[in-house]
Amino acid sequence: MANDEDLIAGHLQELRRGTVVLACLTRLRTPDYGYALLESLDGLGIQVDANTLYPLLRRLEKQGLLTSEWNTAESRPRKFYRTSPAGDDLAATLTADWDRLTTSLHRLAEGEVP
Repeated sequence: MANDEDLIAGHLQELRRGTVVLACLTRLRTPDYGYALLESLDGLGIQVDANTLYPLLRRLEKQGLLTSEWNTAESRPRKFYRTSPAGDDLAATLTADWDRLTTSLHRLAEGEVP
């Protein structure tokens, strides 16, 4: 059975991979730092490992989809991320496609075949 569990875990990971990008772009419309984002996503039922999230944030920033700035007002400086206008545009595109796919998958599950 361990092999079945590994197979399922692998497929679940694949399914979630793209959703994390959309979740980050959507959630970071309100600026926040990495750890708070991690907790916020977890509270919404979107589980992301910190070792996955931080490289993702850096990649999205490098792609121009997020901006960041350091908050040095506190005793421990924190890097705050915010979705850029390009990130907002991508989030809208991804959300529209997500909605289309969700509708299609529900139709398939209900036995509808074109």
